[in-house]
Parts: sequence; C-alpha cells; structure tokens
Amino acid sequence: MNEADALPPWLAPGLNDLLHQRGHAWLLHGPSGLGQYAFALALARAWLCERQGQADPAQAGGAQDGPQAMRAACGECPSCHAIDVRTHADLRVLMPETLMLELHWPIDEKAQSELDAKKRKPSREIRVDAMRDAVDFTQQTSARGRGKAVLIYPAERMNAITANTLLKTLEEPVGDVRFILASEAAWQLLPTIRSRCISYALPWPDSQQASAWLAAQGVPVADVGVWLRAAGGRAQDALVLARSGVSVHDWARLPKLIARGGKEALDALAARSPAQVIGVLQKVCHDLFATGQGAAPRFFEAADLPNAPPPGALEGWWRSLAGEARTAEHPFNAPLMLEALVSQAQSILSAAARRR
Repeated sequence: MNEADALPPWLAPGLNDLLHQRGHAWLLHGPSGLGQYAFALALARAWLCERQGQADPAQAGGAQDGPQAMRAACGECPSCHAIDVRTHADLRVLMPETLMLELHWPIDEKAQSELDAKKRKPSREIRVDAMRDAVDFTQQTSARGRGKAVLIYPAERMNAITANTLLKTLEEPVGDVRFILASEAAWQLLPTIRSRCISYALPWPDSQQASAWLAAQGVPVADVGVWLRAAGGRAQDALVLARSGVSVHDWARLPKLIARGGKEALDALAARSPAQVIGVLQKVCHDLFATGQGAAPRFFEAADLPNAPPPGALEGWWRSLAGEARTAEHPFNAPLMLEALVSQAQSILSAAARRR
C-alpha cells in the first residue's frame, strides 16, 4: 500500500461507523490535513474487498456481527491488491490530473497522450471528460461481482459543468454503484450535490494522537510540536511541512524575514508555489491579528512575529491575500507574483516597525 493511502488512526472509528450505514453517496468533509483521501479510499476498499461477508476467523467461537457485517478491507485479497497497484476494474478515481500523477493513479489514454506530447499541462480541475467516462463506467456491469465505487477528490475541484454531469447519476444511480466525494471545501459544492449525499465531518485528532502519528512517520520528536503548530493542528499538513525541506529554524524566521523584505525574504519563499506563499502570508496575518487583540498566535511563536500593524491595515492585507488566492493556481508570472506579495507584506509590516 502507498503511504498516502494508509488510513490515519483517528479515522478508524469513523470508518467502522460508516460501513454500517446504508446509502449510495457519501460526502466526507473537513479542513485539509485530516485524511479525506485516505478515508475515501478505505471506504472503497472495504466495499470492494472480496472477504466481506465471510466470517472473521479472529472471532471464531466468540461473539460476532454475522457473515453480512461490513468491516475494514483485509488488505490481502485480489481486490485489495488491485487497488494497491491501481488496476481495479470496479473502482473509478476522479482527481485533478496533477494529483492523479502525484498519487500514481492512471489517466485515460487520450489525456495521457496529450500530456506526453506536451500539448497541454496536467489539469488542476476534475475534467468534464473524465466525469463523462465515469458516468459511462457506472452503467457497466461489475467486473468482480461486488458492485462499483466512484471516488472524487477533492470534490470542490469540479467546475459547474463537471458537477452537473455527475448530478443526474448521483440522483438516480444505475445498479450497485456507490459514490464517495471527499472535500476540503464542501461549501463550494453545488447545493444539489450536497443534498444527495450522506454528510460526514471528519474528526480532528487530539494532540497526543497527532504527535504519535507524526513521530511514527519519522518526524523528529523535537520538531513535532513546531510543525503541528505551523499546520494549525492538522497532522497530515504538518507532515507535508516537515518533509518540505524547510527546517524548524527557517520556519520560525519567516515572519520577520517577510517584514524586512528584499532578497533574503524572496529566497526564503522561492521554493514554494504562489498558493503556498499566500498560505504562509495568511498565517502571519492571522497571528498578527490575534496578538494585536491580546490573543495567542496559532501558527508561530509570539516571539517570532514582527510588530503588528493597525487592525485596518491587517484587514486590507487579508482581503488582498484572499483575492490573490483565487488566481494563485494559474499565475500569469509566478516570480513577479512572489515579488509583489513580498513587497506588499514588507510595506505593511515595516510601517508597524517604524511606529514602534
């Protein structure tokens, strides 16, 4: 099993609960870093596992739920292996092509040939052609006899045309097919999509669970708390930060480097995408709002923050960052965007420093 596929321990109880529910469409939602993708795949694995419906040998001679009880996938049967190697005939995974490539899911031949020929870049949205193919897939007979599953993640990456292509099939599914929509921004989905799904909010891990999990992934114990703080308590986001190549020392220096601006700040942020840079700036802005009102910061230590500008300046900065975030995935010129973002931040934060 790929590391990204593994179900985090704080989601295991929820998986057991959902496997005992009836329905044909689920919407798994919550902030990033809680495990939406892994949870969605674990559901699909369990539904398609070929050992479902068999008595559990571990319960022989004791109390058991009966042969029809659903449980987590065995991880060993041919169906589970087919998911591991991305070849299961009864599972269709819909993601932006950028994420499909990252997680090693196959792209259809036509799209792959276009990418190989460099006719276009991998899509950052779920393409309508992929959704149409998935709708056709739902109308076909199950290849392995346990029904079919369609996994859509992140579901908010469907544009209006793609979502409407799904809507009719989601309302009136054909045969034994189940849908799993996993989202980090469920409010962006069409209301008609949300209303046709069983909604499930992913739980947050407590600090002990998150810390133990990060340590088990190889994050040094001394760094765990820093990365959890930097990720706002989201364990999987913390793991991404810990593996980004940035040291905890470099992370702590960022707010004051940004306040000074110039080449040093640009160099410190250069390895990040525009969306990631905006995310860092939003965290600095959030923490300055908090400290300016006498509250504790969330993402950085208070000692690592520059002086806070007036609330009005922070509000204007926050609105500007929110506007930039809407086009961050498709910047006209990423280096120029980075320079403009750092210049704006330096202008706002250095004014506060001069007043002190």
